[in-house]
Amino acid sequence: MTLAMTQIDSISEAKPGAANSAAMTSGSLAALLGGELVGSADIAVRGVAGIDHASSGDVTFIRSAKYAALWAKSHASVAVLVRGVDVPPTGEGRAIVIVTNADDAQLKILSALAPAKAAPARGVDPTAKVDPTASIDAAASIGPMCTVGPGAKIGARSVLVHGVYVGAEASIGTDTVLGPSVSLLDRCVIGNNCNVAASVVIGADGFGYTMQPHPSGRGRYLVHIPHLGNVVIGDHVDIGSGTCIDRAKFGSTSIGSGTKIDNLVQIGHNCRIGQSCIICGQVGLSGSVTLGNGVMLAGKVGVADNITIGNMARVGANGGVMNDIPAGETWLGAPAMPAKEAARNLALFRRLSSVLKKLKIGDLSH
Repeated sequence: MTLAMTQIDSISEAKPGAANSAAMTSGSLAALLGGELVGSADIAVRGVAGIDHASSGDVTFIRSAKYAALWAKSHASVAVLVRGVDVPPTGEGRAIVIVTNADDAQLKILSALAPAKAAPARGVDPTAKVDPTASIDAAASIGPMCTVGPGAKIGARSVLVHGVYVGAEASIGTDTVLGPSVSLLDRCVIGNNCNVAASVVIGADGFGYTMQPHPSGRGRYLVHIPHLGNVVIGDHVDIGSGTCIDRAKFGSTSIGSGTKIDNLVQIGHNCRIGQSCIICGQVGLSGSVTLGNGVMLAGKVGVADNITIGNMARVGANGGVMNDIPAGETWLGAPAMPAKEAARNLALFRRLSSVLKKLKIGDLSH
């Protein structure tokens, strides 16, 4: 390899931000959020918790009247309140910070309270196995028990955490992290600033078979089709644990820059995923599916092979997509259909038994 083999130099309920939050108060929190402070500005903030599990020193969030009703009995010291939601009086030793956007506020708070992560040591752990022809930037980190194959390339400040397998001629850009037990198989490419969580497999052969006559002359059997392509992943892509992205039969399975993929997602061979898509847990994409930019697929959506979903389209949870979806539309149901049509059908289905009873079609319980 290009870099000489060297040894590496030697939000839970448990207040994850305690190490970084010693100086944070309700006043500084209000300043951070650009919010309106009601109550004391001197209350120490040590952590973040849900309103019904919070303790003294915690900040919590109130987005609706449902949670506002819990504020009086909550032990939280500070609440971030969405403007327009009414809460009981603050009380002694407590404070409220009124904001316009709770999601933005949550991002800022969690970022401020997040414990600092130790920077991984540069170099190659002595337990790693790196092929001499691999090219590893001097600023990269190759952790324990990793394997880097012939001709592989790993860019500056990228990290292979533990037990990562990088196949022959595979390529990783800069500032990308591959979590424990990730497999990036032969000739596959990952861009810059990506985060790949534990046990992801990128570049396994797709689920492609063809029926052939059995060599014995008796009947037919399934023969696996070779997959000669690869997977190409853009920049700023996040991939959740246990996700599998299959290589193409020929050409590339591609994931566009900025796309975020949840845990336990299956992406079949030759799929083409656009930029800034959101793909939630347990989604399954069959072979040669095309997603435009900004597509959102909710949990457990299944998409049949060769389907195209247009830019900014959405599919609701448990949707079964069997037809192309035009850009910008929202579809629901299995089989999936435009949301308004699906809603009308669901309303009719809920009334079906009473309608049949009125029509005296009979007792449906038998």
